[in-house]
Amino acid sequence: MPRAGQRPRLVEVAERAGVSLATASRALAGREGVSTEVADRIRRIAHELGYVANPYARTLAGGARSTVGLIVHQVDDPYFSEIAAGVIQLAAEQGLLVQICQSGRDPVYELRQLRHLIAQRVGIILISGSGYDDPRVEAEARAELAAFQDHGGRVAAIGRHALGVDAVLPDNEAGGHALAAHLMDLGHRHIAVAAGSAGLTTVADRLTGVTAALRQRGLRSADLIVVHGNFTRGGGRAATEQILNEHPETTAIVALNDAMATGVLSTLRSRRVPVPGRISVVGFDDVSVAADLAPSLTTIRLPLTEMGRTALALALKPRAARPRRRATGHLLVVRDSTGPAPTT
Repeated sequence: MPRAGQRPRLVEVAERAGVSLATASRALAGREGVSTEVADRIRRIAHELGYVANPYARTLAGGARSTVGLIVHQVDDPYFSEIAAGVIQLAAEQGLLVQICQSGRDPVYELRQLRHLIAQRVGIILISGSGYDDPRVEAEARAELAAFQDHGGRVAAIGRHALGVDAVLPDNEAGGHALAAHLMDLGHRHIAVAAGSAGLTTVADRLTGVTAALRQRGLRSADLIVVHGNFTRGGGRAATEQILNEHPETTAIVALNDAMATGVLSTLRSRRVPVPGRISVVGFDDVSVAADLAPSLTTIRLPLTEMGRTALALALKPRAARPRRRATGHLLVVRDSTGPAPTT
């Protein structure tokens, strides 16, 4: 019998039913090889004991450690596709398969995808993308991942602070600081930010860096125009329309990722606003197309493909007593989209 306060185990169900552990497992999983009479008896005893199948143990016992589950925010964003490329490269070298899921920056759907991967019997789970600044939002995901690891699964994250797992952490705050300092070195004082959705830690960290640089140059945080929207090209277009309509004095726009920066440049071009003659534009990430935009985009370079490889490499290591952290560093890449502030 199970001890008080302990969850009944499969071995106890098997012992009570007088069958082997393998037979009890097959019966409860609904697999062939067990007579109807025996299977019914096993299920009845499991119900009487209060036995609940452990999805993690079943998953990992199923021998699917050759599959890596990768959850990203948005598969068509080059930031995530380049990270995925790094994961796939190392996975191929290790003889592993990769299954990719998209969360759409929805923590509820992300949790559903996480549980789906566990049900699909993956051995490694990687989560890439911003965390959420409300700790309650991530509590369920953290609990699921902790249970998964406790039963032998391996986990690593990219860009997540609070999941309690190994993580690759982009240099978001320092990168935001470098962008704002670059613009102010060019004489810009009327700066606006096309920011992603409020509530994302990546947005908060990059914005913190921008505002810190402004304060160091004697500007107030209140002087900075911040427009939140989707962390996408469409979000960049919408933010730029609002900035142009409500803050025509703006001489520089900081887009907090390159996808938004692409939307910023598109709107400025359609509105016939010269870049950088009238407004300078900067992005963040340095995705592969950033150098090919017109004008080419000044941005912060992150080692995206290497970030994917590093995350999987962490997950392949034995679990450490404390979650490991790997910082990415950053590089300001100056291209044609920034220039001196226009004189009045």
